[in-house]
Amino acid sequence: LTTRSLSLSLSLSSSLLPLLFFISSFFPYSPGTNMKQPPTIVKQSAKEYIVDPRDNIIIECEAKGNPVPTFSWRRNGKFFNAEKDPRVSMRKRSGTLEISFRSGGKPEDYEGEYQCFAMNDFGIAISNKILLRVSKSPLWPKEVLEPLMVSEGSPLVLVCNPPPGLPPPTTFWMNSAMMPIIQDKRVSMGLNGDLYFSNVLASDANTDYSCNARFLFTHTIQQKNPFTLKVLTIRNIPETTPTFLSPSGTSSSKMALRGEELLLECIAAGVPTPGIKWFKKGGDLPEKKVKFESFNKTLRIVSVSEEDSGEYVCMASNKIGSIRHTVSVQIKAAPYWLQKPTNLVLAPNENGQLVCLASGNPKPSIQWLINGEPIESSLPNLSRKVVDDAIIFNSVQIGSSAVYQCNASNEHGYLLANAFVNMAPRLLGPRNQLIKVIEQSRAMLDCPFFGSPVPEVFKNGLGIAPDNVKYRLHNNGTLEIKHARSEDHGTYTFVANNILGQAEEQIRLEVKEPTRIVRAPEHLSVNRGNTAHFDCKIKHDPTLPIIVTWLKNDKPLHFGWIKFKKDENSLSIPNVNSDDEGTYMCMVKTELDQDFASARLTVLGAHAHTCLVRPPDRPDPPEDLELSDPAARSVRLTWVPGNDNNSPVRRMTRLIIPYEENRWRPGEWQNLSSYTGDQNSVNLLLSPFVNYQFRVIAINSVGPSRPSGPSSRYQTSGAPPDVIPQGLKGWGTKKTNMEITWQPLLDTQRNGPELRYVVSWRRKDSQEEWNNISTTSSKHVVSDTETYVPYEIKIHAVNDFGRGPESSMVIGYSGEDKFTVAMLAGSKQFLGHICWITGVNKPDSFLLSWASPQLYYWREASLVKGLRINKEKKTKVFSSDVSQNTGVLTELIPYSKYKMYMVVANNKFEGPHSNIVEFQTKEGVPGVPKFFRIVQRNTDTIHLEWDKPLEPNGILIGYTLQYRTGSFSSHLPQVVSFFPNVTEYTIRLPDRFTRYKFYLSARTQVGSGESYTEESPHFANEGKKLRMNPRVSLSSSEVISAELYLQCIVGNISFFTLSFIPSYTSTCVYVFCLVAYSKDHVDIATQGWFIGLMCAIALLVLILLIVGFIKRSRGGKYPVRDKKDLPMDPVDQKDQDGSFDYHSDEDNKPLQGSQTSLEGNVKESDDSLVDYGEGGNGQFNEDGSFIGQYTVKKDKEETEGNESSEATSPVNAVYSLA
Repeated sequence: LTTRSLSLSLSLSSSLLPLLFFISSFFPYSPGTNMKQPPTIVKQSAKEYIVDPRDNIIIECEAKGNPVPTFSWRRNGKFFNAEKDPRVSMRKRSGTLEISFRSGGKPEDYEGEYQCFAMNDFGIAISNKILLRVSKSPLWPKEVLEPLMVSEGSPLVLVCNPPPGLPPPTTFWMNSAMMPIIQDKRVSMGLNGDLYFSNVLASDANTDYSCNARFLFTHTIQQKNPFTLKVLTIRNIPETTPTFLSPSGTSSSKMALRGEELLLECIAAGVPTPGIKWFKKGGDLPEKKVKFESFNKTLRIVSVSEEDSGEYVCMASNKIGSIRHTVSVQIKAAPYWLQKPTNLVLAPNENGQLVCLASGNPKPSIQWLINGEPIESSLPNLSRKVVDDAIIFNSVQIGSSAVYQCNASNEHGYLLANAFVNMAPRLLGPRNQLIKVIEQSRAMLDCPFFGSPVPEVFKNGLGIAPDNVKYRLHNNGTLEIKHARSEDHGTYTFVANNILGQAEEQIRLEVKEPTRIVRAPEHLSVNRGNTAHFDCKIKHDPTLPIIVTWLKNDKPLHFGWIKFKKDENSLSIPNVNSDDEGTYMCMVKTELDQDFASARLTVLGAHAHTCLVRPPDRPDPPEDLELSDPAARSVRLTWVPGNDNNSPVRRMTRLIIPYEENRWRPGEWQNLSSYTGDQNSVNLLLSPFVNYQFRVIAINSVGPSRPSGPSSRYQTSGAPPDVIPQGLKGWGTKKTNMEITWQPLLDTQRNGPELRYVVSWRRKDSQEEWNNISTTSSKHVVSDTETYVPYEIKIHAVNDFGRGPESSMVIGYSGEDKFTVAMLAGSKQFLGHICWITGVNKPDSFLLSWASPQLYYWREASLVKGLRINKEKKTKVFSSDVSQNTGVLTELIPYSKYKMYMVVANNKFEGPHSNIVEFQTKEGVPGVPKFFRIVQRNTDTIHLEWDKPLEPNGILIGYTLQYRTGSFSSHLPQVVSFFPNVTEYTIRLPDRFTRYKFYLSARTQVGSGESYTEESPHFANEGKKLRMNPRVSLSSSEVISAELYLQCIVGNISFFTLSFIPSYTSTCVYVFCLVAYSKDHVDIATQGWFIGLMCAIALLVLILLIVGFIKRSRGGKYPVRDKKDLPMDPVDQKDQDGSFDYHSDEDNKPLQGSQTSLEGNVKESDDSLVDYGEGGNGQFNEDGSFIGQYTVKKDKEETEGNESSEATSPVNAVYSLA
C-alpha cells in the first residue's frame, strides 16, 4: 500500500504486541497479493457520456480490492438488474456493462443516470453518476426561403438556425460548388452560425448561400436550403456610422465556468467596414490567455479563472464614427479539490482523520457517505465523528474497515472521492538478508510490508531519495538499483514509522566484480608433432570461487589422460595430430556469472623442418551458427570458425556480423556489428520488434571469407519507441499555413507495429491548449494561420506498445506575405526614415541608408574609355537592427559608374524596388598586369614583355619595373619607369650566370598597384644526381605460386621491369640499374669538358685505327683464301658462339689486367647497350623489359655466323642468372 497515515495520537499498551504478531502471521510475504483491502474504483466512464446509436453501449466500471470486488448498478436511483435484461451483460471480474442491439431494441430506451457499486467484505466503493445519452442528428426543418433583396451598402444577416443535435453540430457556409464562402473583415460567421455582412456589395449577389451542419458522432453533414441574394446597386454608396449586429444594445452579460473557455463576440455594420478593438475596464487583457479570432470580432480567453471577471468593452469604429458595447463577465466555478481524501491505514486503538476540502462558486456543500450510503443513516460508531469537512477517528478497532465517500456539489457540478480505512503496517520479509550481484547488473532488494506508509530506506545510516534514475522504490516495498556499482556495496535499512512505533529490516548488498576472460585463446595452425598452447587468462572477484572448464567441440576434456595439460591460465596439447583438430572452448563460472571464449586448432600435414608451406588465403566461412540466451533486446550468437588457410583470424583482425529482417527490408543484408577475430560467441544487442537472422564473415590479412549460412530467425518483442524524431522544424509554404517536417525513424527504430508521429503545436507564449495530430507521414501542414506568426512545436513517436520520449520544443513560423509598398532612395522619406547616399574616404565604398535591408547594385560602365565590363547584378543584405539606417557597400571597382536600388524583403518575398540611384567610384590603384613573361632566352640578354591590367581602375600613367640580382634580398633593387604605351624591355646580362628577380607594377595618379613577380631562368649546367629506387612487389594467387616484380626507377621514369615465377628452391637475383643521367646545359659546344671529351674520343679512334691496321697485317700470314674451299679438318673447331677460330693460342690468352668471366674464360665483347636497348630492333617491351629482344638478337647473330663474343654486362648477368 502507498497511502499516508494521518494519525493524530496513540496510546499503546504492551497487550497490543501479541495482537500485531498475530496479524503478521496472516500475511506471510507479499502484501501486494495477500493483504486484505477494501475496494477502490480504478476506471469509470465520463460523467457526461454520449454514445453513438449505431454502436453497442459500453459503460465502464473497474475496481481492485482483496477479496476481488463484486459489482452492482443503479439506474435513475433504482437497482438495475442486468441479469434479467437479455441485451445487457457484465464482464467477468469487472463491473463494465455491455448493451448489445443485435437482437433488436432502441438505444434511447437505455438513456438515464447510472452509478456503479463495487463491494467486498471490507466495504463498498461507488462511481460517479454517469449520465448516458444517445447522440442525435435531426434533419433540417422543411422551409421555403424567399429570395432576399438588399440595397448595396446595407447590412445583412443570413440565419442558419441548425437543428438541435447531441452534441450540438458545428456549422459552416458553402456554395453549391462545395467551396467555402470566403470570409473577411466585412463578411464573417458568428458564434451562433449566422453569416453576417457588415455591408453588402454588388459582388455578393448569389443564389447558393448554404448553411451546413456537421454532426460529430454520426459523421454526417446536413445542408440547409440555399439563400438567394439579390443586390440593388446604387451609384454612390452612402457612408454610415457603425451599428452592432451582434450583440444588440450597449451592454450584455456573460457567465463562464472556471477552467473553461470564454468567448465574446462583437459584429458591427457600417460603411466603410468598421474595425473592432477590445478593452477591459480597470485592467489589461490577460496577454498569455487571450486570442483574437474572426478578424478581431471574437475574443477568446482560455482556462478562465476568477481574476478574469469584469467588464469587457468592444469598440467598432470607422472614419465616420465609433460605438461601444460592454459585456459584464462573471466567472463561476464547479467544485474543485483543495484536499482530496486519501486512503487511511490504522492500527488498533490508533487515531486518524479523513479530510475533504473543496472550493467552488458558489461554495460547495460537503456530504459524507459510508459504503455508498449517507453516513447519517449508518449505524452509530463511537470511534468516528464528522467535524465540518473531516471525519475524526479515535481508538479504531479491528473490524472498522470501510469505504468512505466525500461528495462536494454546487449548482454547476459535483465531485466524488472514495477513501478507505484499513488496519496497520508491518515489515514481513526475512531478517538480515544477504544479496550478491555483479557490477552493472540490476539489484532488487525486497522488503515486503503490510500497512502504511511505504518504508523509508537508509544506506549505512544515510537516507536514500528514490529518483527513478538510479534508485526506484516500488509500491510493494522493493528497492531497485538499476545499475549496481562498487559504491552501492553496503547495508540497507528499511524503516516503517507510524504512531505505533518503528519497524526495521536490514538487507546487506555485496557488489562483485564481473568474471571476464582477459586473454582469450587464439586460433592456431600447428605442424603435426608440435605442441599447441591455448591461453585463457581470467580476471574475477577474489571473494567468488571459480570453476574453469575446457571443452573440445562442445564436449568436456578429461585431464586424467596425459595428452592434455592444464594450468591456471592455459591449456597445452603436446605432439598434436589430426585427431586433435577442432574448436577448444575455455569456460569459467562463478555462482553469479560466467564467461567463455573459444579458438580453433588446425594441424598442418608437413613436418616442422619442412620449409614449403601453403601461401596464406582467405578463411573459410564459419559454420554451425546457433542462437542462445534470448532476451528482450539481445541474443547470443555462437559459431564454429572455418579453416583459417594459414592466415589466422586473430585479435588484430575482424569478424563482421550482418543481419537480415523480413518485415521492413526482406532479403537485404545489413551490417549489425563487428568484433575482434579471436571470438566465436558474441552477445548481440538488438532492436525491438525485428525478426532477425544472422550470418558471420571472418576477415584475415588476405581478405574476407564468404558469408556463412544464415542462422535461425529470432523475433524480438515490441516496445514503445525510444528514439525522438530528429530534424523537427516548421516554416510556411504559403502565407496562411505552416508546414511541419521531421526525419522519419529508421525501420529498426520503430519498435512495434502501427508507428505514428504525434505532432503538437500552439502559438508561442499564448499558453493556449496544444493542437495535436497523429500521422504516419513525415510532415503536416497547419492551415488557416496568420501571416508570419511564431509557433511552439514538439513531436513524439507512438506505436501499438506505447508512446516514445517527447522532443524538446522548437520554434517555427507560418508563411510570409508579399510587400506592397516600395522603398524610396535618395532624399525622399519612407516610414519616418530618411534614405540617402553619401561618399566615404575609400574609393571602393559608399555609405547607404535604407528602410528595409536589401540592396541590388551593378556596374553600369567603366570611366576608362573602351573598357568592356561585366554588368552582373549583385546583392547585399544588411542587418536590420543597426542603430542608424546606414551601411557600407564594399568591394566596388574604382573609377566606375554604378546603379542600385533597394527593396523591402523577407525570407520569401521581395517588395517593389525603389527608384534607381546612380553613383561613381573614385580613381584607385590599378590591378596587376595582364601578363609578364620572359619571351627570349640566350646567354647575353633577357627580353621582357607585359600587357596592361584588366582593371586599370583609373587612367594609367606608366609602369614601374624593379629587379635585383644575387640572393634577391641582399642587394638594393634597380628601378626603371616606363610610359603607359611601353610594354617590353631588354636587359643585357653581365655574364651568363647572373640571375634576376623582377617586380612589375602599373601606376595611376593614386599610386602603384599590385606587382607581378618573375624570375630569370637558371643557366647553370650543374647536374642533379638522380636517385635509383628499385621497387619489389610480391603477389599471391589461388595456387601455390608467387610472381615477383622488379622495377628499376630513376626519378619518375621506369627503365625496365622484370617478372618471373621462382621455383621452390631459393632463387638469388642480382639487379643492376645502369642509368645515364643528363645535365641541364646550354650551348654545350662552348663547355670546356665537352671540348676535352671530343679530343679524347678522337685520340681513341686514332689508336683503334692503328691497332686495326696492325692486326690486319698480322692476319695476312694465314692461308685463309686457300683453305676457304677445302673440307674442314678435325682440328678446325667452331667456338661455342658458332664462329671459326683463326687465332693462335697466344691470341686466346687474356691480356694483362683484363676481367675474366664467371667460368674463368676470357670474353671480349664489342656489345653495347645500344645493341640491346637503343639501336636497331632492340626496343624495350611495354613493361620496360628487353630480355626477350636480347635473346632474339643473339640467336639471329648465331645463325648468320657473325663474330661477336658473349657480353658480360650486368644486364646479361641478370638474364643468365634468372
